[in-house]
Amino acid sequence: MKLLSLSNGHGEDVIAAKILQELQQQCAAELVALPIVGKGQAYRDLSIPIWGDVKTMPSGGFNQNGQQLWRDLQGGLLQLTIGQWRAVKSWAKTGGKILAVGDIVPLLMARYSGAPYGFVGTAKSEYYLVDSNQQPLAHRQKSLESRSGSIYFPWERWLMQHPNCQGVFPRDQITAEKLNEFQIPAWDLGNPMMDGLQGGREVGGLVDNELDLRVTLLPGSRPPEAYRNWQMLVAGLENLGEALAGRSIEAIAGITASLDVAELQKSLQAWQFLGFGEWGGTWQLNNLKLHLAVDQYVHCLAWGDMALAMAGTATEQFVGLGKPALVIPGEGPQFTRLFAERQCDLLGESIILVDSPKSVGLVVKNLMGDVAKLASIVQNGRLRMGEAGAATRIATKLAELWEFNVNC
Repeated sequence: MKLLSLSNGHGEDVIAAKILQELQQQCAAELVALPIVGKGQAYRDLSIPIWGDVKTMPSGGFNQNGQQLWRDLQGGLLQLTIGQWRAVKSWAKTGGKILAVGDIVPLLMARYSGAPYGFVGTAKSEYYLVDSNQQPLAHRQKSLESRSGSIYFPWERWLMQHPNCQGVFPRDQITAEKLNEFQIPAWDLGNPMMDGLQGGREVGGLVDNELDLRVTLLPGSRPPEAYRNWQMLVAGLENLGEALAGRSIEAIAGITASLDVAELQKSLQAWQFLGFGEWGGTWQLNNLKLHLAVDQYVHCLAWGDMALAMAGTATEQFVGLGKPALVIPGEGPQFTRLFAERQCDLLGESIILVDSPKSVGLVVKNLMGDVAKLASIVQNGRLRMGEAGAATRIATKLAELWEFNVNC
């Protein structure tokens, strides 16, 4: 059995790689991957061969305006895309199947390859249109998606209704149920984003004054945007320290290897450097202590009672562990005000939108006094992001649909 994974982004690569890893354990299949955006490090870490050409574009995949798109075109986007389409078509001629992970881009490629395909939809959820009780969000009722009857547009649903599309795996239950209404073979098997994560102590530090308050900082992964985000998060942390001057606050920053720690340290000139420990460098400012932890995301997500976040996938994962995240709109290209507002729709009350770093302290003080809201946040995060083990369940379902076996 042969399977090509198509994915279009770092987070999507990670999700796809988890599913392929599970398939490797269930079936002796020939697995290859084509990361449409970036170089697919998640696949390379598992020694999964890359099929076709890959390249990192200047925008990092977020060519959301004309200027960014023009830069990508100058960087060879058109030639890369043509080459990738040809690679997908050549794969289909080998008799293999395709797993598309992400949004309409890999789904479209899979559809026009001519091969049987499955789709893991990571980008869209009916929670963008309804609340936890599945009541319509007032500010979204006039949106094009709402008027079309689903968060997935008719042309996206058409791609999922094709006979070659043999399995669709949305990120949550209500999205699967909505797709079923359109005779799309969709299953709610969970969200692979939550696989391999540990819960930590949830919101204990927010309600127990005897504990250190633990804060996870999530600035994102793409420079130079992440450096601008970092400055705002540090300012927000400092404001929190001032607002809770009598409380011991410990923070840990989830930093990817793509970021330059020396650049991050420029925002800590007022802080005292304490040295290096198990979580990297440590700095202190009055009642605040801050650790810069490089490539320790699982630990960072589990460790915090709350997050100050300007990130995509990492914020969703943190919320899925039953914890609140304060988000501050940035300059983009990814984490803009629009992105933050849509993240609030997706994740509901677990996300608190803060207009400025100067408002962080007051918002957290009010949150700490609302025990009922904190309890609701725990349940909301788990509802919207699901339980761990989704990659295994999806791999098992694919093996069933495509009649994989140990001799495939």
